[in-house]
Amino acid sequence: SGAQSQLVCSGCRNLLMYPAGATSVCCAVCSTVTAVPAPGTEMAQLVCGGCHTLLMYIRGATSVQCSCCHTVNLAMEANQVAHVNCGSCRMLLMYQYGARSVKCAVCSFVTSVGASSGAEQKPSN
Repeated sequence: SGAQSQLVCSGCRNLLMYPAGATSVCCAVCSTVTAVPAPGTEMAQLVCGGCHTLLMYIRGATSVQCSCCHTVNLAMEANQVAHVNCGSCRMLLMYQYGARSVKCAVCSFVTSVGASSGAEQKPSN
């Protein structure tokens, strides 16, 4: 059918495209072979708190260890995450729902969130 999917290389973190039905993908950049999740496996992603690398993981995991910096990241379900625009550069920020503030990884501005700040919390669904 020509359908393609994508995953993150476990070696160099580049985004790899692969044909439907493949069981593993060899990266053209670093030659690392990355296993393809079983068909129907629901994936999620998060940004590593240590090095800001985008990580992909199987939905339902409680924690994800970064293969770049080895930081163990807490994996949140979508209903535990909220979004707000940075008060300085307007970048869309994601943070744990209920937090009082969030620091922008782009400009380092700290945006207050929550009922008392007037910032709008938008829970993800």
